[in-house]
Amino acid sequence: MSAATIILASGSPIRRDILKGAGIKFSVCKPSVDESALKKRALKDGVQVPEIALMLAQAKAEAVDAGPNDIIIGADQIMEMDGQIFDKPKTMAEAKSRLWMMRANTHRLIGGLVCLNKKTGLIWTHKSVTSLMMRGFSEQFLDDYLKREGEDILYTVGAYKFEGRGAQLFTDVKGDFFSVLGLSLLPLLGHLRDIGAIDK
Repeated sequence: MSAATIILASGSPIRRDILKGAGIKFSVCKPSVDESALKKRALKDGVQVPEIALMLAQAKAEAVDAGPNDIIIGADQIMEMDGQIFDKPKTMAEAKSRLWMMRANTHRLIGGLVCLNKKTGLIWTHKSVTSLMMRGFSEQFLDDYLKREGEDILYTVGAYKFEGRGAQLFTDVKGDFFSVLGLSLLPLLGHLRDIGAIDK
Protein backbone atom coordinates (compact mmCIF):
# COMPACT_ATOMS: atom_id res chain seq x y z
CA MET A 1 0.00 0.00 0.00
CA SER A 2 2.92 2.34 -0.55
CA ALA A 3 0.92 4.26 -3.18
CA ALA A 4 -1.96 4.85 -0.78
CA THR A 5 -3.47 8.28 -0.29
CA ILE A 6 -4.53 8.99 3.28
CA ILE A 7 -7.94 10.63 3.62
CA LEU A 8 -9.26 12.13 6.85
CA ALA A 9 -13.04 11.66 6.91
CA SER A 10 -13.72 14.54 9.27
CA GLY A 11 -14.55 18.21 9.25
CA SER A 12 -12.78 18.71 12.59
CA PRO A 13 -10.06 21.39 12.43
CA ILE A 14 -8.24 19.94 15.45
CA ARG A 15 -8.04 16.44 13.91
CA ARG A 16 -6.67 18.02 10.75
CA ASP A 17 -4.14 20.00 12.76
CA ILE A 18 -3.01 16.90 14.68
CA LEU A 19 -2.21 15.00 11.48
CA LYS A 20 -0.63 18.04 9.87
CA GLY A 21 1.51 18.65 12.95
CA ALA A 22 2.72 15.04 12.81
CA GLY A 23 3.94 15.59 9.25
CA ILE A 24 1.40 13.30 7.60
CA LYS A 25 0.41 13.99 3.99
CA PHE A 26 -3.34 13.63 3.65
CA SER A 27 -6.48 15.06 2.14
CA VAL A 28 -9.72 15.94 3.91
CA CYS A 29 -13.23 14.87 2.99
CA LYS A 30 -16.09 15.76 5.31
CA PRO A 31 -18.57 12.86 5.25
CA SER A 32 -22.33 13.25 5.20
CA VAL A 33 -23.50 11.11 8.11
CA ASP A 34 -26.53 11.57 10.36
CA GLU A 35 -24.62 10.99 13.58
CA SER A 36 -27.55 11.85 15.81
CA ALA A 37 -29.83 9.26 14.21
CA LEU A 38 -27.15 6.55 14.30
CA LYS A 39 -26.34 7.29 17.93
CA LYS A 40 -29.99 7.33 18.96
CA ARG A 41 -30.67 4.00 17.26
CA ALA A 42 -27.59 2.38 18.78
CA LEU A 43 -28.49 3.54 22.29
CA LYS A 44 -32.02 2.21 21.83
CA ASP A 45 -30.55 -1.15 20.78
CA GLY A 46 -28.39 -1.23 23.92
CA VAL A 47 -25.02 -0.81 22.16
CA GLN A 48 -22.25 0.15 24.58
CA VAL A 49 -20.80 3.65 24.23
CA PRO A 50 -17.27 2.62 23.07
CA GLU A 51 -18.84 0.51 20.32
CA ILE A 52 -21.07 3.43 19.30
CA ALA A 53 -17.98 5.63 18.92
CA LEU A 54 -16.40 2.98 16.68
CA MET A 55 -19.62 2.54 14.73
CA LEU A 56 -19.84 6.28 14.05
CA ALA A 57 -16.16 6.43 13.07
CA GLN A 58 -16.66 3.57 10.60
CA ALA A 59 -19.82 5.16 9.17
CA LYS A 60 -17.87 8.34 8.48
CA ALA A 61 -15.06 6.43 6.77
CA GLU A 62 -17.49 4.40 4.66
CA ALA A 63 -19.31 7.58 3.54
CA VAL A 64 -16.19 8.91 1.80
CA ASP A 65 -15.66 8.31 -1.92
CA ALA A 66 -12.11 6.98 -2.27
CA GLY A 67 -9.81 5.16 -4.64
CA PRO A 68 -8.91 1.46 -4.33
CA ASN A 69 -5.58 2.10 -2.59
CA ASP A 70 -6.71 4.93 -0.34
CA ILE A 71 -6.66 4.67 3.43
CA ILE A 72 -9.62 6.45 5.03
CA ILE A 73 -9.44 7.59 8.64
CA GLY A 74 -12.74 7.94 10.50
CA ALA A 75 -12.97 9.20 14.07
CA ASP A 76 -15.64 9.98 16.62
CA GLN A 77 -15.77 11.09 20.22
CA ILE A 78 -18.59 10.80 22.74
CA MET A 79 -18.79 12.56 26.11
CA GLU A 80 -20.25 10.68 29.06
CA MET A 81 -20.88 11.89 32.60
CA ASP A 82 -22.82 10.16 35.36
CA GLY A 83 -24.17 7.67 32.83
CA GLN A 84 -25.51 10.37 30.52
CA ILE A 85 -24.39 10.89 26.91
CA PHE A 86 -23.95 14.43 25.60
CA ASP A 87 -23.96 16.00 22.14
CA LYS A 88 -22.26 19.26 21.20
CA PRO A 89 -23.98 22.27 22.79
CA LYS A 90 -26.11 24.22 20.32
CA THR A 91 -25.96 27.64 21.98
CA MET A 92 -23.66 29.61 24.30
CA ALA A 93 -26.34 29.40 27.00
CA GLU A 94 -26.34 25.62 26.69
CA ALA A 95 -22.53 25.62 26.80
CA LYS A 96 -22.56 27.64 30.03
CA SER A 97 -25.14 25.34 31.60
CA ARG A 98 -23.14 22.29 30.50
CA LEU A 99 -19.85 23.58 31.91
CA TRP A 100 -21.47 24.60 35.20
CA MET A 101 -22.89 21.08 35.54
CA MET A 102 -19.45 19.62 34.75
CA ARG A 103 -17.81 21.87 37.38
CA ALA A 104 -16.06 19.90 40.19
CA ASN A 105 -17.07 16.68 38.45
CA THR A 106 -15.41 14.00 36.32
CA HIS A 107 -16.45 13.19 32.79
CA ARG A 108 -15.16 10.75 30.17
CA LEU A 109 -14.32 11.23 26.52
CA ILE A 110 -14.76 7.97 24.65
CA GLY A 111 -13.10 7.83 21.26
CA GLY A 112 -13.43 5.55 18.28
CA LEU A 113 -10.87 5.46 15.47
CA VAL A 114 -11.05 3.48 12.23
CA CYS A 115 -8.81 3.00 9.19
CA LEU A 116 -10.60 1.62 6.17
CA ASN A 117 -9.54 0.47 2.70
CA LYS A 118 -12.57 -0.17 0.50
CA LYS A 119 -10.76 -2.46 -1.94
CA THR A 120 -9.32 -4.92 0.55
CA GLY A 121 -11.91 -4.45 3.27
CA LEU A 122 -9.03 -3.67 5.63
CA ILE A 123 -10.41 -2.24 8.83
CA TRP A 124 -8.29 -1.25 11.82
CA THR A 125 -10.00 0.01 14.95
CA HIS A 126 -8.91 1.66 18.16
CA LYS A 127 -10.89 2.68 21.24
CA SER A 128 -9.78 5.23 23.81
CA VAL A 129 -11.18 6.43 27.12
CA THR A 130 -9.92 9.54 28.88
CA SER A 131 -11.12 10.75 32.26
CA LEU A 132 -11.08 14.47 33.01
CA MET A 133 -11.68 16.21 36.34
CA MET A 134 -12.91 19.79 36.23
CA ARG A 135 -12.01 22.18 39.01
CA GLY A 136 -14.48 24.19 41.06
CA PHE A 137 -14.15 27.42 39.09
CA SER A 138 -16.19 30.53 39.87
CA GLU A 139 -19.09 31.80 37.78
CA GLN A 140 -17.07 34.92 37.07
CA PHE A 141 -14.27 32.79 35.65
CA LEU A 142 -16.78 30.84 33.53
CA ASP A 143 -18.36 34.00 32.13
CA ASP A 144 -14.94 35.39 31.23
CA TYR A 145 -13.92 32.07 29.68
CA LEU A 146 -17.04 31.94 27.50
CA LYS A 147 -16.57 35.56 26.42
CA ARG A 148 -12.95 34.94 25.41
CA GLU A 149 -13.58 31.63 23.65
CA GLY A 150 -16.74 32.61 21.82
CA GLU A 151 -18.83 30.29 19.66
CA ASP A 152 -15.83 28.18 18.61
CA ILE A 153 -16.49 26.03 21.67
CA LEU A 154 -19.82 24.96 20.18
CA TYR A 155 -17.84 22.74 17.82
CA THR A 156 -16.58 20.63 20.75
CA VAL A 157 -18.65 18.14 22.71
CA GLY A 158 -17.32 19.36 26.07
CA ALA A 159 -17.55 23.08 25.22
CA TYR A 160 -13.82 23.49 25.75
CA LYS A 161 -10.59 23.39 23.78
CA PHE A 162 -8.23 21.42 25.96
CA GLU A 163 -5.25 22.39 23.80
CA GLY A 164 -5.83 26.07 24.63
CA ARG A 165 -7.51 28.15 27.32
CA GLY A 166 -9.81 25.24 28.16
CA ALA A 167 -6.93 23.59 30.03
CA GLN A 168 -7.59 26.09 32.83
CA LEU A 169 -10.87 24.32 33.58
CA PHE A 170 -9.16 21.13 34.80
CA THR A 171 -7.28 19.74 37.76
CA ASP A 172 -6.54 16.23 36.51
CA VAL A 173 -6.63 14.16 33.34
CA LYS A 174 -6.11 10.42 33.00
CA GLY A 175 -5.42 9.42 29.43
CA ASP A 176 -3.66 10.34 26.25
CA PHE A 177 -3.44 14.04 25.27
CA PHE A 178 -4.26 13.41 21.60
CA SER A 179 -7.23 11.23 22.56
CA VAL A 180 -8.62 14.13 24.58
CA LEU A 181 -8.44 16.19 21.38
CA GLY A 182 -10.32 13.52 19.42
CA LEU A 183 -7.66 11.57 17.53
CA SER A 184 -5.49 8.86 19.14
CA LEU A 185 -2.39 9.79 17.17
CA LEU A 186 0.28 7.37 18.38
CA PRO A 187 -1.69 4.13 17.77
CA LEU A 188 -2.78 5.56 14.40
CA LEU A 189 0.79 6.30 13.36
CA GLY A 190 1.78 2.79 14.38
CA HIS A 191 -0.92 1.29 12.19
CA LEU A 192 -0.04 3.49 9.22
CA ARG A 193 3.60 2.37 9.53
CA ASP A 194 2.56 -1.28 9.80
CA ILE A 195 0.65 -1.18 6.52
CA GLY A 196 3.29 0.88 4.71
CA ALA A 197 1.17 4.02 4.32
CA ILE A 198 3.93 6.10 5.96
CA ASP A 199 7.66 5.51 6.36
CA LYS A 200 8.88 3.14 9.06
